[in-house]
Amino acid sequence: MFRRREPVPFAFVAEADRFRSNVTPPPRERLGKAQLAARSLVGLTVVAGLAGSLLFGIPALQPNKAPEKSQQSTASEGR
Repeated sequence: MFRRREPVPFAFVAEADRFRSNVTPPPRERLGKAQLAARSLVGLTVVAGLAGSLLFGIPALQPNKAPEKSQQSTASEGR
């Protein structure tokens, strides 16, 4: 009555684990001193930026105490 269909629409995806390549990738190149220094400098800049934003941002988020005296301009004092 009903035909049985494939459980996976793409059979090659299910069978991909059976096929292994015997070709090894080339070894990774070692970083030079300049590249290593540049990456370290970029990382240090990012960390310093995050630390600086915390240093300046946390005090700005603290609730300020309301001033005792209302602040008005000096022009309105003579009235």
